[in-house]
Amino acid sequence: MSQPQAAVGAEVRRVDARLRVTGRAKYAADNSPDGFVHAVVVDSRVGKGRITGIDTRAAVAQAGVLKVISHLNAPKLPPLAGGYPPGAPLRAFQDDRVRFFGQPVAVVVAATLETAQHAASLVGVSYDAEPPSTDMSIANPAGDSQTYARGDAEGALGSSAVRLEMTYQTARNHHNPIEPAGIVARWDGDRLTVWEKTQWVQGAVSTLAGEFGIPPDHIRVFSPFVGGSFGSLGRTWVHSVIAAMAAREVKRPVKLVLTRRQLYFGVGYRPAYEYGLRLGSDRRGRLTASAHEVRAETSRYETYTEAVLNPGRMLYSTPNVHQTYSLVPLDVSTPWFMRGPGYSSGAYPVESAIDELAHELGMDPIELRLRNEPAGDESSGLPFSTRRLRECYRAGARAFGWDRRSPEPRSTRDGDWLIGMGMAAGVYDTLRSPAQASVRLDADGTALVQSATSDMGPGTATSMTQVAADALGLTMRQVTFRLGDSSMPTAPIHAGSLTMASVGSAVQDGCDTLRKQAITLAVADKDSPLYGAAAADVVVRGGRLYVKHEPARGETYQRLLARNGRTHLEVLGSYAGPSGPERFSLYAYAATFAEVAVDARLGLVRVRRMVGVYDAARIISPTLADSQAIGAMTGGIGQALLEHTITDHRDGRIVNANFADYLVPTHADIPEMQAIFIQGEDYEADPIGVKGLGEIVIVGVAPAIANAVFNATGRRIRELPIKPEVLL
Repeated sequence: MSQPQAAVGAEVRRVDARLRVTGRAKYAADNSPDGFVHAVVVDSRVGKGRITGIDTRAAVAQAGVLKVISHLNAPKLPPLAGGYPPGAPLRAFQDDRVRFFGQPVAVVVAATLETAQHAASLVGVSYDAEPPSTDMSIANPAGDSQTYARGDAEGALGSSAVRLEMTYQTARNHHNPIEPAGIVARWDGDRLTVWEKTQWVQGAVSTLAGEFGIPPDHIRVFSPFVGGSFGSLGRTWVHSVIAAMAAREVKRPVKLVLTRRQLYFGVGYRPAYEYGLRLGSDRRGRLTASAHEVRAETSRYETYTEAVLNPGRMLYSTPNVHQTYSLVPLDVSTPWFMRGPGYSSGAYPVESAIDELAHELGMDPIELRLRNEPAGDESSGLPFSTRRLRECYRAGARAFGWDRRSPEPRSTRDGDWLIGMGMAAGVYDTLRSPAQASVRLDADGTALVQSATSDMGPGTATSMTQVAADALGLTMRQVTFRLGDSSMPTAPIHAGSLTMASVGSAVQDGCDTLRKQAITLAVADKDSPLYGAAAADVVVRGGRLYVKHEPARGETYQRLLARNGRTHLEVLGSYAGPSGPERFSLYAYAATFAEVAVDARLGLVRVRRMVGVYDAARIISPTLADSQAIGAMTGGIGQALLEHTITDHRDGRIVNANFADYLVPTHADIPEMQAIFIQGEDYEADPIGVKGLGEIVIVGVAPAIANAVFNATGRRIRELPIKPEVLL
């Protein structure tokens, strides 16, 4: 039987904390294989058109420059079997077309970084430029819209006692992790080794194999440490292909790291949205209908969509719903996942509208939400596996002091500051995917667990060590978890909050299997104190196997393996992922509470405190979970008050592509924050009873702040970020 829980649920420090804080953790660009050289990308200076000429004479004349590669001399990549796989929509230097401002048009390879940078500045590129279309507000959408409908939304809206019609806008946001995207590529004959910043080492293998037409087993990708990503490196972008191409051309290992400015063009972003919402209810606040019309930006050369409509589809009981999702192709680089993709953007209009309706009805916002709690998922017809949103509301209101909130806007002051409280709900789907993990128990009583997953910040190695330690009956110090190597057992992308449910379930399976294997060996061993005991009665704790009701009768893993001449025991754990149609609606939930102060004369908004409450099922590591929530609330402050991309529509240039002009929250912006986790498990979701956490914690933060701003000022702001000038 399984041993008593010791590590899971405990407050533990990160197992790799010392490596990270002492600088001994090796990130992608920290790798410097023998003979490596540097590559610097030359970006397009126009937003659309064709390249008419590339003058490399001044660049190649620089001492130390090895080569300048462009479409004029780049090797032709083989056709992609079956079209473009995920991660390779823009091929490296295969034609003369410019699709967006900042597109790579050449790369300089040189002996030193400084030489490569200088030579890149000397590359002259001429264009036959065309005016790019980068303004979504005046651009035409693509042909057919995606639609969803249940009931008769138009008819129900027409007969609703209360009707609201609103339009919301959210700005484009960029990921801006501490570590920029980087890669080191080395060829050994026809075999490629890559050290890359990525959230999916095996996905990178697949993309690179397709790009270069080589077998996947000829490629190995390492990424044991990732310095933040927020979704940006959930695919392999064109700069990685460029680095590998350059390395093969110059026959030297090549290191390529994007600049901060290049990140704004090269690794995706949260797309901008225009979201029209019509809401109908009766006088008691029961929702009768909603109609959602969304316009979303995407690149012209690739289609990107995300689940922005899902919160409005299932978060509240609404019998009549109609939704349309229209893509607006622009001459821009492709958007990509950013923390809470789709749901974070979609929660802002939905949760703002619910707050507007509550004010219209003179009803408490929490009470209105409670009146519209669904009995099941009305979008799928499935029952919820768990839904503890009511508990989130109650716990949050109590911890935050919601009863002290004045419902009358602009009624609470602190000197020149107007004080307001707001809240919002959040939801994010529970994703799972097949995964594997190898588990090895050595004769010294220590264990090694491995899986080709990643860790972009949530603490994957730590949480997996906790699961493994409990399942094996060892202390955390006796377990080592390794990740970030494509040769390790299969793991899915480290994104979508699916890692713990997927890889964690594989780790649990492998460790359970190995523990049972050791117990079987012991009870069949005539020389073991456990000989003849029922296997089900044997537990393991601290590396010692013993009979549950006879603690003195037992022995250690070390003695068992040594006596049987075993150097180790090893198994492959696996998790098959969902099989067949879902029987339940699987989501995590959140309730976020915010207090803001708004300067009545200047319009400045300051968040004073926040409380986030989460139904994310079983919490493996409270310390890591708290860190995730605090980080997400910080990111939500940026989304609500600071972050927005400014594009010069004349040429498609992003004019604030730097930390001086693109504002993100700093320590001075971060108030008192508290995270609360509702206890409970969800074994319908996965074998270890968890739900994803990393995404849900940001969903609802921005509307909670916006609703607090309304409570403080009486001004309803329907555009993010909220700027001081709109509050004057």
